[in-house]
Amino acid sequence: MTQSLSWMRDGDRLALVGELDQDVLNPLWDARVEAMTGVTCIDLSQISRVDTGGLALLVHLISLAKKQGNNVSLTGVNDKVFTLAELYNLPADVLPRQ
Repeated sequence: MTQSLSWMRDGDRLALVGELDQDVLNPLWDARVEAMTGVTCIDLSQISRVDTGGLALLVHLISLAKKQGNNVSLTGVNDKVFTLAELYNLPADVLPRQ
């Protein structure tokens, strides 16, 4: 199976589809400013896997949105993402749940 990551905007919602894996993050990283403009919700319900690179990208996207003046929440998050964040001792508010 080929790894992939795609995303689409629906108003203030950014929906991610596929895998948040270090091998497929570059296109979203390159488009991060445009992708996050006006976003208040990141939907991960169609994400099948997240590795440490994906977690780092999520943290960066949320931080970027905050710098743009937006409060962002996550929806459709697998508990494994929060477990990974806990393993890295990230504060609970770094990945805000909806």
